Amino acid sequence: MSAASLARETGRRLAASASLNAALHWSQALLDREAERLDQALPGSLSGTSVALKDNLVTIDHPTTCASRILEGYVSPFEATAVQRLRAAGALVAAKANMDEFAMGSSTEHSAFGRVLHPLDPDRVPGGSSGGSAALVAAGVTTTALGSETGGSVRQPASFCGVVGIKPSYGRVSRFGLVAFGSSLDCISTFGRSTSDAAQLLCAISGHDPLDATTRADPPLAMPPVRQDLRGLVVGLPREYFPADLHPGVRAGCDRAIAALKRLGAEVRDVSLPHTRFAVPTYYIVNPAEAAANLARFDGVRFGPRQVGPEGDVRALYQATRGVGFGAEVRRRILVGTFVLSAGYSDQYYSRAQAVRRLIIRDFDAVFEAGVDLLFTPTTPTPAFRAGEKIADPVQMYLADIFVCPASLAGLPALSLPVGRDLGLPVGGQLMAADRDEATMIAAAIALESALDPIAEVRA
Repeated sequence: MSAASLARETGRRLAASASLNAALHWSQALLDREAERLDQALPGSLSGTSVALKDNLVTIDHPTTCASRILEGYVSPFEATAVQRLRAAGALVAAKANMDEFAMGSSTEHSAFGRVLHPLDPDRVPGGSSGGSAALVAAGVTTTALGSETGGSVRQPASFCGVVGIKPSYGRVSRFGLVAFGSSLDCISTFGRSTSDAAQLLCAISGHDPLDATTRADPPLAMPPVRQDLRGLVVGLPREYFPADLHPGVRAGCDRAIAALKRLGAEVRDVSLPHTRFAVPTYYIVNPAEAAANLARFDGVRFGPRQVGPEGDVRALYQATRGVGFGAEVRRRILVGTFVLSAGYSDQYYSRAQAVRRLIIRDFDAVFEAGVDLLFTPTTPTPAFRAGEKIADPVQMYLADIFVCPASLAGLPALSLPVGRDLGLPVGGQLMAADRDEATMIAAAIALESALDPIAEVRA
């Protein structure tokens, strides 16, 4: 398909999918301009691919709002490194995708511009915070998409929507141009309809970037060789991820995937990650603390619209702008983060959370050092839940990330792929690997994917 044809078809699909509310910013004129650029460029590894961008990645041709009123209409003077690399690889940048405001949420119900609908059931959520990106890929609007992961914000919506989501090792992809949320956690991550699609996207954006001091001095990732089987691989099943009350559909899907791993020749063994039970409370101390510091820059002076208070009263300007510009979940996390960093409480909360984070990392290190190559777990404790079901109870919402936030705290690569459906709703299984070992994880996921029917019902 020519670039011009791809641009027209992508525009048609974006218009037809408007009811999902998954795309915040796009225009046919920009798509046509993208096609002209691609026609004048040499073919690349992503030629013929359309990509949606989560709206916390800055671009020079679309607004970047982070789905927040406080950045409404903001257009960046520079572009994220990951976006530049996509364009250089021949991808058609299609749209900016809806998200939970400033990536704070697990359902994409916290967008200032309305919630995203699940592409299979409009009464349910697509997950979050990268729900718009996941929904666009699941609905076939774009081939792939970029999201961001701070505590599972790509893997969880990938599981809910029935697509593949890959989080790389921390530092594998440049964060330059990603609006900061939790700086020790944030990872630009990828969605695809298949593992190969998501992995090729990740390869294109990976590699060292002098503009981001946290990127590793590693060459870009390359696609691993295709494996016909998984002989010689040891896959661990952490018992903490398979509780007795695990949703029966999720358990059935994971049992089906574990059986496939065994058929492919992998050795499957039980392992333990004993500090997993502390991951959610640890994450929801570290995460708000970093968010409170990063979001201090949105003060009504430098970005977006401002609410003017009494003349010369800067404090009133800050309070009015942030009070109106930030939604409830963002204000909640700023308040929590400010509290856990405050004098007299920092040692009691933040320092203790960082100590527990180190214990979680040691759990993973011990398992991998004992000869385990990969870990397999459920991605989420349930399939997609109904819109509004958890919105009034933040703790229940946060628990939707219980199986995905440990890898984020440890900075490890992790991947979610569909392992079946329960009553028509997708169920995801998760693979996690040792630091920088994306190649083993991706190769195993491609083999597992070939052995599974992702739309088969897993529970009678």
